[in-house]
Amino acid sequence: MVEYTTIDNKKYSLKSLRLITGDLSLDADVTEISEEQLLLCEAIDDPYILPYLLDRFYSFELKDAEGFRLCLIRIQVDSDLRLNEDIQKHQHRGYVARTVEKLLFRDIFLEVLQEGEAEVVEG
Repeated sequence: MVEYTTIDNKKYSLKSLRLITGDLSLDADVTEISEEQLLLCEAIDDPYILPYLLDRFYSFELKDAEGFRLCLIRIQVDSDLRLNEDIQKHQHRGYVARTVEKLLFRDIFLEVLQEGEAEVVEG
C-alpha cells in the first residue's frame, strides 16, 4: 500500500518524499518540504508530465542548490539500485532526475565522477 499525503490539494507519495528529502522517518505531517522538492516528487511519480514542468524547474531560484542536487543524486542511486524491481518505472525516475540535474547544473554529477575515474585509471 502506497501512503500519500496532501499538500495544497495535491497528493504526494510519502515514499517518494522520503527519498527526495533523505528522511526515512518522514510521515504524513510534512511541513518543511520546499516547492522544488514537491515539484520533483510530482515529476518522478508521473514522468510523463516532465515536459510540462521544465519551465518551472528552469525558472527556480534554488535556496539550497547543493541540497537539491543531493535530492537528484538520491533518486538516481535509488533508481539504479531498484532497476530489477520495475525496469520501466526506475528508468523513467532516473531519467527525470538526470534531465532536471542537467537543466539546472549543466552536468550530471555521477557521470562526471565516472568519467573522471576512467581518466585516472587510463593515465
